[in-house]
Amino acid sequence: MLKILVFLPVAGAALVALLPARGQRLWQAAMACAVAALGLALWLAAAFDPAGPAFQMVDSRAWNVRLGSSFALGVDGVSLAMVLLAALLSLVAVLVSRRMADGARLYFVLVLLLESAMFGVFTARDWSLFYVFWEATLLPLFFLIDRLGGPDRQRAALNFFLYTLGGSVFMLVALLFLYDAAPGHSFAMADMAAGGRGLPRDMQLLIFAGLFIGFGVKMPVFPLHGWLPLAHVEAPSPVSILLSGVLLKMGAYGLIRAAETLPDAFVAAQDGLALLAFASLLYGGILAWRQQDLKAMVAYSSISHMGVVLLGIASLNPVGLTGAVLQMVAHGFGAGLLFLVVGLLYQRTHSRDLADYGALTGVAPRFAFFVAFGLLAASGLPGGAAFVAEVHALLGGYVRWGGWVVLLGVAMLVGAAWALRVVGRLCLPGPGRPLADMTKTESAAAGLLAACIVGLGVWPAPLIDLVAGSVGQVARLFGG
Repeated sequence: MLKILVFLPVAGAALVALLPARGQRLWQAAMACAVAALGLALWLAAAFDPAGPAFQMVDSRAWNVRLGSSFALGVDGVSLAMVLLAALLSLVAVLVSRRMADGARLYFVLVLLLESAMFGVFTARDWSLFYVFWEATLLPLFFLIDRLGGPDRQRAALNFFLYTLGGSVFMLVALLFLYDAAPGHSFAMADMAAGGRGLPRDMQLLIFAGLFIGFGVKMPVFPLHGWLPLAHVEAPSPVSILLSGVLLKMGAYGLIRAAETLPDAFVAAQDGLALLAFASLLYGGILAWRQQDLKAMVAYSSISHMGVVLLGIASLNPVGLTGAVLQMVAHGFGAGLLFLVVGLLYQRTHSRDLADYGALTGVAPRFAFFVAFGLLAASGLPGGAAFVAEVHALLGGYVRWGGWVVLLGVAMLVGAAWALRVVGRLCLPGPGRPLADMTKTESAAAGLLAACIVGLGVWPAPLIDLVAGSVGQVARLFGG
């Protein structure tokens, strides 16, 4: 079933490529594929036993016997949560692309290929396969930005490609060192983890540095974030939903897998990771506050929110790791909603300048509601998914660093201040420019994300139970 999940979007992309480009047929075919992928992901979640083995539905076939690589797929609680997030946000991205006219065939083909590569990253149980899928996300994203993006799209696409490819080179070298240490020279994640744990701490730190550069660029964490703002600003808005909602989580997911492989290195780098989390929280929040471009504002806020994820991972205890995974999901929903609404505003006005908007409550009440909802959810308001995630991350940090976690809490408040500022600018009464409100389809997409934010904020137990076994297994490596 995992193979079907990974390659179903590829089949959908082939179907879209062969269909005649008339009317809504391309969009309907892409929607059918996205709905089928989400349905299959939900079926996998229903079949997954949180109390069972850590990795389930494992399917492995030898790929290159001489190299020790295999086409191995499997899911645990963390990877299954990421698969569900990728499937849901891919559906939302296709749903809000109904009006796509110019380049619709290329657009839907690339989005479906990107969805397949994302599924591959989160289900791979072989590091060579993981790396292939990791690199496979680059090409669809490059062409989506370069061919269908904004005025400065070519520079944004090249900047994104070179940054990510450069980080991947460091990751590849680190993986080759792990391959050499693995029993029997195997790329299987379990074998490489066994070999990595037996390495001296200095060698683990060297390998960890290579992996961290590769994963840190993708997250991104300060100061490896240089590609993010321009790529978000120039990418089509549905692509920004996937870029921020799912692609950034690939880096955090990779770090969790690296923690299983190089435990001594993570313990040695624990305090440094916490400092980077603090810098990301503060830096992203301050720069988001200073932006006038709404898309750039949300992009910089993503750096701050991924700092919460890094804090949870750095704590290396069950509560903090649970908070990291919860924040990955919460940020996926929240950033997806904000990029969705900002993109729809840009479609109508061709402006993303904060000064060009105001008093949405009177002229476009649906826009006003979802803008205010998304911003308040991003600020960590109780009742939203981000609140639950941040509380877990802070508690995990308190267990490890004690009172120093107050500084991280203050940095989170700085990150929330920009959201309250924008709510005041966009939603308070006053004179407003004429603006067509959100359609029923657009409202349905935004409502789906809003419902997920509230549902996870009010009832987080299913997701916590889903990931508990996986994060507990990681934490036990560090005495948690």
